[in-house]
Amino acid sequence: MNTSLDCIPCILRQTLEAARVASSDPAEHEAFLREVLTWAGKMDLRQSPPAITQQIHHRLREISGKDDLYRAVKDRQNLMAMDMLPDLSARVKAAKNPLLMSARLAIAGNIIDLGVNGKLTEADVHLALKQALTEPLSGDPDRFQTAVREAHSILYLADNAGEIAFDRLLIEQILPKRVTLAVRGAPAINDATCEDARQVGLDQMVEVIGNGSDAPGTILSDCSPEFYSRFRQADLIIAKGQGNFETLCDEPGNIFFLFKVKCPLVSELVHQPVGSHMLVRSRGTQGELAG
Repeated sequence: MNTSLDCIPCILRQTLEAARVASSDPAEHEAFLREVLTWAGKMDLRQSPPAITQQIHHRLREISGKDDLYRAVKDRQNLMAMDMLPDLSARVKAAKNPLLMSARLAIAGNIIDLGVNGKLTEADVHLALKQALTEPLSGDPDRFQTAVREAHSILYLADNAGEIAFDRLLIEQILPKRVTLAVRGAPAINDATCEDARQVGLDQMVEVIGNGSDAPGTILSDCSPEFYSRFRQADLIIAKGQGNFETLCDEPGNIFFLFKVKCPLVSELVHQPVGSHMLVRSRGTQGELAG
């Protein structure tokens, strides 16, 4: 997915929010935003939005001297999500279709995205989980269930901290022994890294690998050879989050994307309104997106 002109206001909003996380000095916020505005005139719009965001955060880390600007926030998000897990696990066990119920809740957790909403509250997360119980799944849930049943090796691409705790519910249903969990290779906004997988106990359930990249998505050319090999060898890839969709939606392979639609451009691409819960197969595989 290429970056649209309509993406630029969102990118600038993210830039200012990240600058305010990095520093409390308004003068520094202004200086960094002016630098990004100058650079924006030269950005390659053929790149995906996560590739653009990756470059901005590289520069912000250089200026701030901080490797993981959102570490404290991610720690709180992981604790919040883990506190919710027992009740959600009970809901999955009581469901008529535990696999799809766990997928619904995992997708609901995709609301924990500071690239989209830097003012997210715990109440917002509770509301998203409540709505997930009745929210329709747009795409092809039936084909997803068949793909899960038939796969011998599954590569699960995580998205954000906090959200990664809800991924436990789905991984339990698809059998952990078949799953390798891939997280970001280095900090990217509030995206999950190996530290986040450890905090929510996923390292005790499945093999966890970093993808070698600090992009808030999966840019294959930026990932490690080990990850790329796992990606190509997997029978099934489950990709969480809109960033993974934006970077992999045209990629061939047996890929299913699980995410909430968070912007009008993605809404137009998947033919579903903003806020929809998507469980959709890669259009690189089937010619066009289901839904």
